[in-house]
Amino acid sequence: MKRITSSFYDILGISSAAICLVHCLIFPLLTILPLGISHNPFIDLLFASTGLFAILKITKKSSLLVSSILIVSMSLIWISILTDIFLEIHLDLIYFGGIGMIIGHLINYYLHRKQNH
Repeated sequence: MKRITSSFYDILGISSAAICLVHCLIFPLLTILPLGISHNPFIDLLFASTGLFAILKITKKSSLLVSSILIVSMSLIWISILTDIFLEIHLDLIYFGGIGMIIGHLINYYLHRKQNH
């Protein structure tokens, strides 16, 4: 049961980070097209909240390396989103945070898989 729960949060975190990263990379291209779409940082906030939920569950039982990667990555994401919401300045930190989240979750997933086999 412990393996399934840990895998679930890793998969949730990987999925959320990957979707967020794709959103952050493709959305600027969509604003070029005359579709009337504007940037909404609250969508980023939704992805970050999902990711925060996943890493809060994972960091309790993961290694120091994985916890550090996830916490630093989530901090970069939150700094970028909050700067965008309050100062209306878009920082590229969100890309590095998204990549770090994917890497941290993948490392944690493979470490748990290796332990259980």
